[in-house]
Amino acid sequence: MSTLLFDPLTATTVELQRRLVSGKLNSVQIIETYLAQIDAHNPALNAFISLAPRDALRDTAAALDAERVAGALRGPFHGIPIVLKDSIMTASELGMPTTAGSFALVQAKCRKNAPLVQNLIDAGLIILGKANLTEFCGLKTSAMMPGWSAYGGQTLSPYVGKIEDNETILGHSSPGGSSTGPAVAVAAGFAPLSIGSETTGSIMVPASRNALYAIKPTVGDVDMTGVFSLSELYDAAGPMAKSTNDLVPVTEILLGRKLIFTGQKDWQNLSVGFVDPRIWNLGDSMCRHHEGTAEEMIETYELVVSKLKEAGGVIHYPVVVPDVSELTVDGKEAFMKIAFWDCKNRTIDNFLKEYEESPVRSLADVIKFNEEHKDDALPHPFPDQNDLHKCLDNADEEEEIEFLKKGLRAKARQLLDSTFDTEGVNIIAAPTDSALLIHGAAAGYPTANVPLGILSYNGRAYGTCLIAKAGEEETLLRFMNIYENTLPSRPVPDLGKLAPIAR
Repeated sequence: MSTLLFDPLTATTVELQRRLVSGKLNSVQIIETYLAQIDAHNPALNAFISLAPRDALRDTAAALDAERVAGALRGPFHGIPIVLKDSIMTASELGMPTTAGSFALVQAKCRKNAPLVQNLIDAGLIILGKANLTEFCGLKTSAMMPGWSAYGGQTLSPYVGKIEDNETILGHSSPGGSSTGPAVAVAAGFAPLSIGSETTGSIMVPASRNALYAIKPTVGDVDMTGVFSLSELYDAAGPMAKSTNDLVPVTEILLGRKLIFTGQKDWQNLSVGFVDPRIWNLGDSMCRHHEGTAEEMIETYELVVSKLKEAGGVIHYPVVVPDVSELTVDGKEAFMKIAFWDCKNRTIDNFLKEYEESPVRSLADVIKFNEEHKDDALPHPFPDQNDLHKCLDNADEEEEIEFLKKGLRAKARQLLDSTFDTEGVNIIAAPTDSALLIHGAAAGYPTANVPLGILSYNGRAYGTCLIAKAGEEETLLRFMNIYENTLPSRPVPDLGKLAPIAR
């Protein structure tokens, strides 16, 4: 690392911006450093589906450097690179396709950037590349390993470097959720920031397993035009970074409003309720534990609770949250029923309409394309598209789904609010490896992740998820900042132990 101008594994966006302001660094140098890191280590991790053309990146960085010299700064992160999940549309002129991980969309052309992308560019950020994801954000087949797509292949964790044989979907070598590529890109030092999207856990779990800070804003407050979603009721885009302070300007861009965030580190009007990790965890079907792993994660969780109390925090532990089995409408399961209906009738077709040119224009077209191009589109080890078929076969009436949506949103908020109000807390915390994120998604409440520890078993990172009431992004960020300044620094992966992925 001695020849580098900064260490891409540890540098935060705020640190880079400080050096840009002082003149000790320019954006061209930042781009070159990250490209060198990508060349050195992406072959072992497969975080990207595409990179912007290198000459175009250098030209954009040089233009932003010239604007800086002229005093024409666009925003606090002027000249900083960022990576996008490849379910977020970028105009074809940027030189990257928008595939959602599907061969059906490799040749599709986008007429314009998604509004959130254009807002990032207008604020002076540089779109470095498009990161791999679970194909169609995980809805193609229930068997898919997170971070796998037919077009992008399998992304691996920089902390583990492999996926163990017969691994469960969220086992200890699984890289996380559908926003795996953007999370790995930040953790591996390929970029200081990334944007993912989340239905339930799609940002939080990869952020957890890459020791990142992340936030999913209140559902409905981020413009999701041009962003592939599973459901209008659950989905939002959000940023991932190595530090809380890095998240604030990007969250402001996504929300289109200024956040009241001063970086204060006091606990005034702030209280946090931690659930019992012995109750809130992943079952063996999702995460097969090895000797001592569950106990180690609980021990670290409770140690953090103690440290926060010792630091003067208003901490309630354990708090009780109603079980996810109570998240029903008139006693019936609604969560996936809504998702399948939305995908058939709203989200997939609306997303495909945003392409200027595309070989597929509907859910039925995608299924047909996959069947006609099986070698590419339905390859080993996940040659199925059963979830897409479930969407297509959905015969529920819109009136019923609208009833379920209203009922599920109200029920989820009722369950969470009962804990907020009874316990007198404004944040609920739980292991990110738990079902509490389903509550958050159904409620549409903002959620976040903070790093917690790494497992002795294989070095994989794990975290704590946070939920606050609607519109309370500032409350989450305040606590995250206190947490970050109270506890040890996030662990950095050892990329030297990784081997290139066999092709």
